[in-house]
Amino acid sequence: MSAVIHPVRAWLRAEAFVVFASAVAVWVALDGGWWRFALFFLLPDLSMAAYLVGPRLGATVYNIVHSYTIPAALAVSGAALDHVPTILVGALWTAHIGFDRVLGYGLKYPTAFTDTHLGTIGKARRARDIVTVQA
Repeated sequence: MSAVIHPVRAWLRAEAFVVFASAVAVWVALDGGWWRFALFFLLPDLSMAAYLVGPRLGATVYNIVHSYTIPAALAVSGAALDHVPTILVGALWTAHIGFDRVLGYGLKYPTAFTDTHLGTIGKARRARDIVTVQA
């Protein structure tokens, strides 16, 4: 597994914050409503259910849902068609991905859910950090 290291990881997380904030600004500007935002914000995380089949399928499904490609295409097509609901779906989805990346949840490798392009997450990271400190 190969992941970006500091300081590049910090730059990617800062970039993700700008993406998150921009998407939230679009949501607010189009009056998407905070109750809808709260209700649907975690919806993309349902893609984690694919890990029940195995890490390879789980990573593939998770990465498709957590790539900026589809929500950006929705937002752009919604803007081109002047269809606010489509823009809002794209904005909310983009906000979710940006927020995940700010927290360090990157695109997944097929080895395990904890292996991401931004580094190891969860207990696996804590275990690795403990081993590194003791060495």
